[in-house]
Amino acid sequence: MKTQPFHLAIPVQDLEKCSTFYREILNCKEGRSTENWVDFNFFGHQLVLHQKEDFKAKRISNPVDGYDVPVPHFGVVLTWEDWNLLAERLKAANTTFEIAPCVRFKGKVGEQATLFFKDPENNALEFKAFKDIDQLFAK
Repeated sequence: MKTQPFHLAIPVQDLEKCSTFYREILNCKEGRSTENWVDFNFFGHQLVLHQKEDFKAKRISNPVDGYDVPVPHFGVVLTWEDWNLLAERLKAANTTFEIAPCVRFKGKVGEQATLFFKDPENNALEFKAFKDIDQLFAK
């Protein structure tokens, strides 16, 4: 089956602030919009920000490989090179990481580079990369 883009819609309180973050920090191209929502090309996928002024994200975490991984979270699996470029761009933008860029499961099945951070609305994002993409779903 050919991989198709996913669609994800998330609530935000400050649509302009959050739109600026996705446009300027993550370099996502803005698509269609109204005064209440805006969609972005999120690394080839459709991400839609919906303004919801009374929304308050509740954050929990789950222990994984010695880290407190925020849930829920979303993101993209990048190439190793693109992940490193993004990590450097985020560092240059003084991003506060929930989990700083690192390699998890080192020497084990599923070894991956990963980083976690939150957008201005407290939505947790993870970007990861595999030197061997066949490890993505390996058991």
